[in-house]
Amino acid sequence: MTSLMWFRDDLRLHDNAALSWCAARGPLIALFIDEPVYRGTRALGGAAEWWRERSLHALAAQLAASGVPLLRRSGEPTAVLENLIEELAPTATIDAVAWTRRYHSPLREVDSEVKAHLRKKGLEVASHPGHTLVEPWEVTTKAGDPYRVYTPFSKAARDQVRDDTPLPVPNLKGGFAPEEEPWEKAEEPEWAAKLASHWTPGEEEARHKLSALDLGDYPAGRDFPARPATSRLSPHLRFGEVSVREAWTSASEQPHGETFQSELLWRDFAWHRLYYHTDLATVNVRRQFDAFDWEWDAPELGAWQRGETGIALVDAGMRELWETGYMHNRVRMVVGSLLTKNLGIHWRRGEEWFWDTLVDADPASNPFNWQWVAGCGDDAAPYFRIFNPETQASKFDPHGEYIAQWAPALSPTPIVDLRESREAALTAYSDIKK
Repeated sequence: MTSLMWFRDDLRLHDNAALSWCAARGPLIALFIDEPVYRGTRALGGAAEWWRERSLHALAAQLAASGVPLLRRSGEPTAVLENLIEELAPTATIDAVAWTRRYHSPLREVDSEVKAHLRKKGLEVASHPGHTLVEPWEVTTKAGDPYRVYTPFSKAARDQVRDDTPLPVPNLKGGFAPEEEPWEKAEEPEWAAKLASHWTPGEEEARHKLSALDLGDYPAGRDFPARPATSRLSPHLRFGEVSVREAWTSASEQPHGETFQSELLWRDFAWHRLYYHTDLATVNVRRQFDAFDWEWDAPELGAWQRGETGIALVDAGMRELWETGYMHNRVRMVVGSLLTKNLGIHWRRGEEWFWDTLVDADPASNPFNWQWVAGCGDDAAPYFRIFNPETQASKFDPHGEYIAQWAPALSPTPIVDLRESREAALTAYSDIKK
């Protein structure tokens, strides 16, 4: 009997409950499915696609070293799994399938259908936690409702985070699988090639960063984009190359670890909100903002995307993003505020740009954070807060190091007057309260 491990956004061997479950049963075969784009979901952005391809190849090499094949198929999961089980039947009997849970409604429904179908066929099917610290249905108010404000959510969730030791790499024994042709190279945008000079996808690099995690300067330094105070673990967490629980455990062993853990809980908060708001990427959480007069095709959008607004901190951030597939979190808030409030452009245009260009863009955090900065999302209080890029630069890049690195030759006239656009935005936002 052979188990089938279905990998998704959990591309790791350490602390992978589904993989450990399969390994405990005996021989196993691993599988990755290139699924169709379901209604209510979307294809990966270019930068994330670049990352995932390399992470999958790294995972395949890790598994192969233990004699476990990683097969890759395309199509609807129910059909793919049924066909694969039949294909392997002459040499291997698949009697169990396991995976790590997903929390976005269209994918949850797919998984439920697959589970029901396979169980009817007599297979054992097990889904496991692992992508979040706490399951969405486990953190509720006394009335049984989901939290909509981060602070009470974080207090409740922190008390429920498991404190047991993360799982080690299980003893892997490969099941028989047919020889596979090398995977075809996925289509990637030409601009993504430069990402290789900034990132190394895969579990090995993720664990290296985790082991080197030093939070000594984190509380004070994390807001300064020129300081190396942040973990840069976000894309590794996005694809599950390291578990969020291991990151949590590592932080708990250091001074100031609670501050870093609060950021991990913010990530959980985003996933919990996506669990209840499946259309988070397209629909305002605060529905009164449906009437807000954001622009969609404003000419300033292109200047913002190219880092040519004439506003130093904003342009530095947008150029860092284009070059590296990443942007410092403080700067993300500033560029998002400028787009939605000073330029009056719909938050979805910014969210879509980040979705395509960020290596860490995921279905929860990306739209959740854009709705937060635009004021139409959960816990966006005060929702009319406007980040002044010049004030932010003087406070968090006082010596201009970050700006000098990413936008050294900036001299154009700003495309928007910060004071006038702030007053216009405050007026527009005050109308929403009426």
